[in-house]
Amino acid sequence: MHFTPLRKAFTVATVSAGLALSAAAASAETLKVQTSFNASHISLTRLNNVWVPKLKEMTGGDVEIELLPIGSVVSHKETPVAVSMGILDGDLTATSYFAGKDPAFALMGDLIAGYDNPGQIHDFCMNGGGKELLQKLYNKYDPGIHVVGCSSEKREAFVSKVPVRAVKDLKGLKIRSPEGLAADVFRRAGAAPVSLPGSEVYTALEKNVIDAADSSAYANNDASGMHKVAKYPIYPGIHSMPFMQFTITDSKWKSLSKDDQQALTQWFSDAYGDLRVYLDEKDKELVARDKKAGDITIIDWPQAERDEFRKIAQEAWEAFAAASPLAKEVYEAHVKYMKQQGLL
Repeated sequence: MHFTPLRKAFTVATVSAGLALSAAAASAETLKVQTSFNASHISLTRLNNVWVPKLKEMTGGDVEIELLPIGSVVSHKETPVAVSMGILDGDLTATSYFAGKDPAFALMGDLIAGYDNPGQIHDFCMNGGGKELLQKLYNKYDPGIHVVGCSSEKREAFVSKVPVRAVKDLKGLKIRSPEGLAADVFRRAGAAPVSLPGSEVYTALEKNVIDAADSSAYANNDASGMHKVAKYPIYPGIHSMPFMQFTITDSKWKSLSKDDQQALTQWFSDAYGDLRVYLDEKDKELVARDKKAGDITIIDWPQAERDEFRKIAQEAWEAFAAASPLAKEVYEAHVKYMKQQGLL
């Protein structure tokens, strides 16, 4: 076949472009990151639909991410070990799962009744020293992990079969609660904490095994049918705003360019900023619907009761802080930040 000069130039250019695209595709990094979300979770759905594609854009095609549901590769409590060993490229998961390593993880993972909104947690994590403290914890317990950031996307609601309008109403209630700091706070408030996995909460409420539950965001509780059996939710919640960590293997982090490292950090911050707005709007939409329907009674604690509950929680914080040097360091960082924000 005879090529004219123009056709020959076009062919060479096409082949070169194809080789360049192949090289770019070959160099693209795909991060496999296990999350603590179920496959159908509203937060994971939002991240996959909106934010997974954005990372590729923000890094010019250099980095992609695959977010895996909870338990996809390892148990939810084993992700740090898997990341440090390179079995996973990273995790996006609840820090409180790792409280068994050191009480500092409990205080970092969810300062029960501490913060007023998840935006404050994000600021503490990314600008108030929280991220650096989390890195210090992993340097001790799971070397080889780089902490990209930590944040929170929601204030968890509280589901109850009976009206709980004040701290005194918690006395004697059987409340589903995670073990550790949350259970200690409820116990100090006079309740009887019951340890149950999230998958058993609905049945336990339905069969009167428990009276109330430390549960998820209002929208998630609505989706899982909690309000059918527990018609006195507290919103906004009084207790829990879990910290979420985003880590990747240290070697993987170091292999990224400075620009891509910055883009990945910004991606995480932007994604969680969006999640906070998105989930808050969903919660408020459903709360307005339910108030109008009148089938359930939504309770909003007055600030005085929230402050009283926080005082009780402080006793538990201090007890956990005394359990290890790192726990004391995390506690002191929280208190310093909270005083700056007028929370204490």
